[in-house]
Amino acid sequence: MLKARDWEDTSVFLTGHTGFKGSWLALWLSEWGARVHGYALPPSTEPSLFEQARVAEMLASDTRADLADRSALQTALQKARPTVVFHLAAQALVRPSYADPLATFATNVMGTAHLLEAVRQVDSVKAVVVVTTDKVYDNREWVYPYRESDALGGHDPYSASKGAAEIVAASYRASFFHAKGHAARVATARAGNVIGGGDWAPERLVPDCLAAFAEGRPVQLRFPGAVRPWQHVLEPLSGYMALAQALLAKDGERVAKGFNFGPEASGDATVGEVAERMARLWGENARVDMPDGTHHPHEAGLLRLDITKARAELGWRPRWTLDEALGATVDWHRAWRNGQDMAGFTRTQIQQYLKVGG
Repeated sequence: MLKARDWEDTSVFLTGHTGFKGSWLALWLSEWGARVHGYALPPSTEPSLFEQARVAEMLASDTRADLADRSALQTALQKARPTVVFHLAAQALVRPSYADPLATFATNVMGTAHLLEAVRQVDSVKAVVVVTTDKVYDNREWVYPYRESDALGGHDPYSASKGAAEIVAASYRASFFHAKGHAARVATARAGNVIGGGDWAPERLVPDCLAAFAEGRPVQLRFPGAVRPWQHVLEPLSGYMALAQALLAKDGERVAKGFNFGPEASGDATVGEVAERMARLWGENARVDMPDGTHHPHEAGLLRLDITKARAELGWRPRWTLDEALGATVDWHRAWRNGQDMAGFTRTQIQQYLKVGG
């Protein structure tokens, strides 16, 4: 069970804190009394959750630098002296990885290696959670949900780069950490497709839907039949925090490995189904158009996650249904469009999430 007191006055180093997931996590940790030290490039979208929710005001430090800058990364870590490291910084989209594969591999593979190498030089670190993706698996388009023991792979550069990041983390764990000299335990977290307020990333379903609906035009779908494990962003973040807490325990070495964080089976839905549900929630004549057969780069058609391991070993489980997650997302964006205080609104949604089954 997640408890605020477990994070009070804990020094946390968070890469990617200016991104969508990173901003939510920074707000949550700061609200619970953690000293959050961010390391990232400036926000990649305008607007951004980082700016709209005034995340910078909550931080203990805010370093704007690239993962490729090993000196800046090492300096920031040494100054922060963190107990926990969450590594979220990444090139996180499939289609841009086709446009710039080298940058995707450099950020996601070597960036992870740079972070873990820097951690080796800071003895305060006790837990490292490297965030990858559900797309690390060798996708065979089968109906069975993927388990952590299934083979890694990756058709597109993004998926392959994240699969490689898993191998980098496993190598560092086996070669340098815990029993090999450094006390830190290293785990990886593989989450499904996340949705939530404050996501303006291009080429993503929910932001595309919200932008189209707000402008009164139909949203154009690329792969309406593709099945994904959809979940609100707070679901995997609660998993990352639960995993970090388990790594810090006396027997933390037992969870120094990979974990899936996905929805219940009812959270698996096609792109078309999610878009139609979004349209109904939005109302105001929101419309969805199916593709016209135009060619698009390859993306997986069927992808599900098995979350049995996280349930059994971490006591973690999802709290919100897909409809609740979509509803919270639409509520957030309506509040933003109405000029509400989004820092306060975002914190309120965190509290609402924690009340469910807590």
